[in-house]
Amino acid sequence: MALFFQTLPFLLDGLLTTLLVSVSVVVLSLAIGIPLGCMLVFGPLWARLPIRLYADFVRGVPILVLLYFVYYGLPVIAVNLPSLPAAVVALTAFKTAQIIEIARGAFQSIPVDQMEAAKSIGLTLPDRFVHVLAPQAVRRFLPPFVNSVVDTVKGSSLVSLLGVVDLMLSLQQVIGRTHIALPLYGIGALMYFAINFPLSALSRRLEKRFI
Repeated sequence: MALFFQTLPFLLDGLLTTLLVSVSVVVLSLAIGIPLGCMLVFGPLWARLPIRLYADFVRGVPILVLLYFVYYGLPVIAVNLPSLPAAVVALTAFKTAQIIEIARGAFQSIPVDQMEAAKSIGLTLPDRFVHVLAPQAVRRFLPPFVNSVVDTVKGSSLVSLLGVVDLMLSLQQVIGRTHIALPLYGIGALMYFAINFPLSALSRRLEKRFI
């Protein structure tokens, strides 16, 4: 118990960094991924092709490779990012590819005849998108999106390899000083669980309600 209270402030600082990275990645990937997902479904061929190639390529590359590429590779072309921004950029690139696919699936799951029916009653394309397509797509988008946020939180532990003092690196530093591994890893596991379990429960609830 004494060990827990001694290390808790340091671990909480690491946890805040983990949350900062995760929230930043989710917000940025949503801002980029949803428009690209819409373009992948409704855009012209010249726009769909590079988006399709990007999503397929990035989803096929390990996150660790992306992290090392951004942090160690970009300096070759004179783009030098500190460890924290580099981690956010790499994770956002990966997360954006996931959001593109989730958005594409949500939009393409809407039956085509609904759009045709909306067109037949005189709704313009923007009106059809806002009043017919988007509300239904959001219901299909939310469950897999929330589930992917869990993967983002877990994947954020890799930023410790770039020297970002997140929860994982905080644990490793404390273990290096105290040489008490099992209880400290247990504390770290509980912290990750405290974040991810409510998100997983929310994803299941949304899936039952919307799908």
